Amino acid sequence: MLRSLYAGISGMKVNQQKLDIIANNIANVGTTAFKSSRVRFQDMVSQSMTDPSSSSTNTGGVNGKQIGLGVQVAGIDTMVGQGMMQPTSRNLDVAMDGEGYLMVGKGPVPDANATAVTLLDKKNTIVDTNKMEISYTRDGALTLDDKGNLLNSDGLRVLGYAVSDGTQSSLKYTGGVPTSNYVNGNGTLTADKTALIPLVIPESIDVSGTADKIKTFSIEKDGTIKAVLNSGKVSVLGQIAMASFKNPAGLKKVGGNLLKNTSNSGDAVVRSGIGTAPADDNSGSYGDMLSGMLEMSNVDLAEQFTDMIVASRAFQAMGKTITTGDEILQDIIGLKR
Repeated sequence: MLRSLYAGISGMKVNQQKLDIIANNIANVGTTAFKSSRVRFQDMVSQSMTDPSSSSTNTGGVNGKQIGLGVQVAGIDTMVGQGMMQPTSRNLDVAMDGEGYLMVGKGPVPDANATAVTLLDKKNTIVDTNKMEISYTRDGALTLDDKGNLLNSDGLRVLGYAVSDGTQSSLKYTGGVPTSNYVNGNGTLTADKTALIPLVIPESIDVSGTADKIKTFSIEKDGTIKAVLNSGKVSVLGQIAMASFKNPAGLKKVGGNLLKNTSNSGDAVVRSGIGTAPADDNSGSYGDMLSGMLEMSNVDLAEQFTDMIVASRAFQAMGKTITTGDEILQDIIGLKR
């Protein structure tokens, strides 16, 4: 059989896969914080007809003769560039302007702050998840449930730091039940850097033994959640955690706008909490959280439609090599009549 038949088949396969990726990109043009993908090709092994030879006294060197055997997929890359910001004017919508991913968890509520997702060694990495399955996302369309838990669209708990003003912690878990306490938003604030806990925005918080109902709240650029109480006081409810990776393109998409770290993405490096000493603070390398906005998909429709034309024509051309090879075989078979 002709080599061109198999080379043509390989070309049709890879261009079909390219069209699949383009179709997925276009389908997610409206998906919040979606990162588009691209496919790269590489040639297959080439068959050597003759080996190269070096020059001699009487003749010069001769190059080897090789025939390529087709094409294959070299890699499928995730384009991690940031999408445009879409204003929503909703106080639970946040967009990451720069590096960073929200951390969301599925699993049992911790019995105490110390038994939550425990941090942090000197490198600000996770030491023990304590049975909580952690995923990462840039989809900041957050919600609340009937108990005030801060969640993503699929009900996964948003993780963050408890914050203290030197007197008490903003959020404390006891027997799996969270209690929110008054922390002066204008005081000297320090995050509990030993653990990440599921954050809560309750209807009221305890102020000197009295429940003060929350009027409104906002999310600051550093992820700090501040609430204005009926009494006029400003209380800190916690700080949303962010994570970054050495190779974010190596993260694995698992659906639902969620990502998982892999061996090639590296471990998550958690942003330092508020009040961290400057020598240990890594927050400067992370982006800001923009409240009232969502990150849009980074899919470029013009680029996708151009790639679609190229892939479609390449697919047709590969089909033509197969039909041409078939005509040659037909002529060969017709030699004996």
